[in-house]
Amino acid sequence: MRTLFLIATFGLPLLGIGDAAAHAFLDHASPRVGTAVATAPREVTLWFTQKLEAAFSGVRVTNAAGQRVDAGGTRVNGSGISVTLRSGGTGAYRVEWKVLSVDTHTTEGNFTFRVGQ
Repeated sequence: MRTLFLIATFGLPLLGIGDAAAHAFLDHASPRVGTAVATAPREVTLWFTQKLEAAFSGVRVTNAAGQRVDAGGTRVNGSGISVTLRSGGTGAYRVEWKVLSVDTHTTEGNFTFRVGQ
């Protein structure tokens, strides 16, 4: 009985670790998450912990005024996804992403970076 209790208490929560590892999580980005850059970048690139399915993955970028500044047409290369940017001025940029990894799990999220002082 005590063994069953120990398995239920300590063993079962560990089963969820495998599921978490099966998703494509954001590993890093360029521009880096939360940083400031002097001028607006020409593109935003995000790298994930797993390869992505191009047909079901996308990135959206808006400027400080909430206007969309990405040119659309994201490009996926393995575990990376990029989108070209139009000029959006200075201030905070918001990057929103939703991706489908090749193991059929979707993840989504967002981050910001700043342009100018």
